[in-house]
Amino acid sequence: MAWQIDNSHTTIEFGVKHMMVTTVRGRFSKFGGTITEDPTNLLNSKVEGWIETASVDTNDANRDAHLRSGDFFGADEFPRMTFASKRIERLGGDQYKVIGDITIKGVTREFVFDVTNEGRGKNPWGGEIWGLTATATLNRKEFGLNWNVALEAGGWLVGDQVKIRVEMELVKVQETEAVAAAAA
Repeated sequence: MAWQIDNSHTTIEFGVKHMMVTTVRGRFSKFGGTITEDPTNLLNSKVEGWIETASVDTNDANRDAHLRSGDFFGADEFPRMTFASKRIERLGGDQYKVIGDITIKGVTREFVFDVTNEGRGKNPWGGEIWGLTATATLNRKEFGLNWNVALEAGGWLVGDQVKIRVEMELVKVQETEAVAAAAA
């Protein structure tokens, strides 16, 4: 059973410390992903997703241009970040760990998302929907995002730890759509 991210009802956000005292938040506007669900055992399901790095938006055009540059994402050379699950573990209740490979700026590492199953339902048009929230923290330097400036009073301009939050709504892909997409 296939599920596809509904981009108009999904938010991918991040936050990182600025000057060690405040958190700057941003988001990405171009992304996609699917979950291939094993209906008999959710732990056998597969998750895949991607983000266009050039779609970063922190509400500051100069900062966004810097984030797209080689100092950070290198969006011209590395236009996408990707994630592909390797396994899913149930923590209890509606809580899971999704473990997989994340690739940022050409560097691939095993990565873990903490995921909460928010529930399923039907939208007003009769389609099946599924809500998930995924959170994680990554060290940006592990992916070659090393740029920084030492502060005169000590510390750094940009924090190393990046907090990620994904609020996603998925839409069940009808069998005929899935067959047509696979043939294309």
